[in-house]
Amino acid sequence: MPTPTRFRLWRQRPLAALTFLLLPLALFASGCGTDTGAADDGRIQAVATTSIVADMVRQIGGEHVRVQALMGPNVDPHVYRPSEGDVTRMATADVVFTNGLHLEGKMGEALEQLGSRGTVVRAIAEAIPDSLRRESVTYQGSYDPHVWMNPLLWIYAAEETARALADLDPEHAADYQANAAAAVDSLRALDADLRQRLSAIPESRRVLVTAHDAFEYFGRAYDFRVRGLQGLSTATEAGTADVQDLARFVTEQGLPTMFVETSVSERTIRAVQEAVRARGGTVELGEPLYSDALGGPASGADTHAGMLRHNVDAMVDGLGDS
Repeated sequence: MPTPTRFRLWRQRPLAALTFLLLPLALFASGCGTDTGAADDGRIQAVATTSIVADMVRQIGGEHVRVQALMGPNVDPHVYRPSEGDVTRMATADVVFTNGLHLEGKMGEALEQLGSRGTVVRAIAEAIPDSLRRESVTYQGSYDPHVWMNPLLWIYAAEETARALADLDPEHAADYQANAAAAVDSLRALDADLRQRLSAIPESRRVLVTAHDAFEYFGRAYDFRVRGLQGLSTATEAGTADVQDLARFVTEQGLPTMFVETSVSERTIRAVQEAVRARGGTVELGEPLYSDALGGPASGADTHAGMLRHNVDAMVDGLGDS
């Protein structure tokens, strides 16, 4: 017997079906004043998709903004699907901040529907000029979304966050602008600090091999060659040919260290390590890097600056002269 249309739709487009069912409920809850856990204290109620975006919104919003992050520490945004609670939180917020540039790939349809129904959605990374973005080789017409890896590019996100909050709350626009100016100064100081720390790695060892292609902006900023086992999105699995190709590269380069990432399974990068050994080489796995998400409260990487400093220290340990 033929499968009913409604069930075919659910199987073929599960996120679209989920959004179709949950979004009206979320909007109904908003209209009826249902308690979603947000305090009615006069502050802007903001939802941020990732922990990295939430960190920026907290810096710029200060005391005037209450921020909820949908994704917690070490969560991979490429494959994250919004829950019923997420949809409700976004629909009842004053503003939803996203990274954009297709980072939140599985959330795209939900975000589009929320925007079309009146929710303010601001993609802060999309403030970066096209000329400074890295075009995707895998996805034609798209850009690499991992722009926070270069602190000087993340300045554009700080300024866009301030504009978005000022649009919603003109009364405190001067505070948002002042906080953005302070964030810009901090990002410039962070860039200088990272350059100084990275000077311990000789040019011949500035080759960064990671689980997925999240570090190209970092590489461009700090003169590293970068190779990721998976592409820009972790939604696509690496195959045997990818593992063997990377193992060949690591062996030929004589690299001492590769890196796993906290938000990506280490299974495939360990397969590369085994393939290097099968070729008669040896390569260590360094301290895990933070790529698409911040760390937990005790990690020292629970802020954008903290995650980048952690990463650079791990690189110096793994690639510097010993």
